[in-house]
Amino acid sequence: QVQLVESGGGLVQAGGSLRLSCAASGRTFSSYAMAWFRQAPGKEREFVAGISRSGGSTDYASSVKGRFTVSRDNAKNAAYLQMNSLKPDDTAAYFCARRRAMAGEDGRVWTGHHDYDYWGQGTKVTVSS
Repeated sequence: QVQLVESGGGLVQAGGSLRLSCAASGRTFSSYAMAWFRQAPGKEREFVAGISRSGGSTDYASSVKGRFTVSRDNAKNAAYLQMNSLKPDDTAAYFCARRRAMAGEDGRVWTGHHDYDYWGQGTKVTVSS
């Protein structure tokens, strides 16, 4: 059974940094594109960052571009989200998600939450002002 487990959330002051990790079970991690989404209370889930199965392509929401960096280590079955210069508006539950990337889609990144079929349980990030 596929499992995605996020960690690394917590409480941080504005301007601080956090690094989120997403540990994936299974032996075919490199077959999947990965992404991070977030959901603040009362708001819809939104795309934050995504990375292709190869790691060669990334995409970011405009609100986090230049502050967040998504990466992956296929040897460790893990994806990461480095978050710098955090703002109170970044407060949310953060979720990692995966979807299978077929042959020829090595460099593709998907940004819609409907594009992903497995999700972690989320890790909470709170940024105080």
